[in-house]
Amino acid sequence: MELMSLSSKRGIGKIISAKNYVGLITLRDGTELEILPKVYTHDQESSADETKRVFLDMLKFLQEIPYKTFHFSHVKLENMNILEIFIRMFIEEVYTLVKRGLKSDYVPHQDNEHFLKGKWLFSQHIKSNIAHKERFFIEYDVFSINRPENRLIKTTLEALQRCSSSSKNKKDIRLLLAAFESVDVSVHPDHDFARVVSDSSMKEYATIIQWCTIFLRKQSFTSFSGNGLAYSLLFPMEKVFESYVAGKLSKALDKGIYRIKTQDRVHHLFDEPKRFLLKPDIVVQRGDSSIVLDTKWKRLSTEQSNYGISQSDMYQAYAYHQKYGAKTVFLLYPSTGSMGNTTEPFTYRSKDGVTVRIGFVDLIQIDHSIQQLVQQIHEVMLDTP
Repeated sequence: MELMSLSSKRGIGKIISAKNYVGLITLRDGTELEILPKVYTHDQESSADETKRVFLDMLKFLQEIPYKTFHFSHVKLENMNILEIFIRMFIEEVYTLVKRGLKSDYVPHQDNEHFLKGKWLFSQHIKSNIAHKERFFIEYDVFSINRPENRLIKTTLEALQRCSSSSKNKKDIRLLLAAFESVDVSVHPDHDFARVVSDSSMKEYATIIQWCTIFLRKQSFTSFSGNGLAYSLLFPMEKVFESYVAGKLSKALDKGIYRIKTQDRVHHLFDEPKRFLLKPDIVVQRGDSSIVLDTKWKRLSTEQSNYGISQSDMYQAYAYHQKYGAKTVFLLYPSTGSMGNTTEPFTYRSKDGVTVRIGFVDLIQIDHSIQQLVQQIHEVMLDTP
């Protein structure tokens, strides 16, 4: 993964710039690099604290991140990096679980006993008891909290204790580990994940197991690695921005009137044979009419040719319009100071009826920005030739 780029700036020297990934990189020497997206309010870049709050709100809409109920108002974000905030969320979920009580289950247990019970493991019995005729090497079920779900939680707690730099998080993890004293560490986490029970009797574990998946399998992280790397927690901003806009728009649209689909896979660029699948971020439909919306995490500027809108983005929008028979295609970009006071969408039209609108999403005032977008969608849908 190409995460960083190296450039030079007059009067400063060499500059390392992060590309479209945000999050945290922790090096083995303890150095922490927190990478946050650039977020603007009007024509100025927002403060680091406000940016972090916006970014964490954006992450709520990623399906991989299970923290819909967490309240950031109780956390001093300026004193915690993203990883520590995530660890805090996990700790609070485990605290709630421990207070309710860890679930037990019948689990297989092997031992050399003075009684015969369950399954007699004869080969192990011969090896262990040549000189102990009074013993039996057996396997039987015991009702215990040493079940796969609890092993995964304990393993995650121990892993987070090693990588956390927060004294409070470390202290709370130590307290929680006491409740898991009779639980083994997961030797093969993938095996335990495969044995997780996900029915209604285990609903208290659902969110916690999602967190365990994130921390142990790192499914929502990138594959960034290096010799000096201790831990990385990185997210592609294109995906974060896309999920955020789609999630907010889905909540704002009237479900009785509109249908919304994300990552639609209905059309191909060519039909015979079907090749080059088209996957627009968002398709909004009302009756037989549709609008396609595609998000672009790019910084437009009045100083660039065509504001920095790439030809490939326009070709893509043109294809969406033709294949979906869309009334309009919206290309949505984040609002930035480099666009000055340009907040209203502007439109490109071709003689063959293709219309592409360039719109902006104000991440600081996201609800207001989405309401404006809903109004524009409504106006386009009601506009009949």
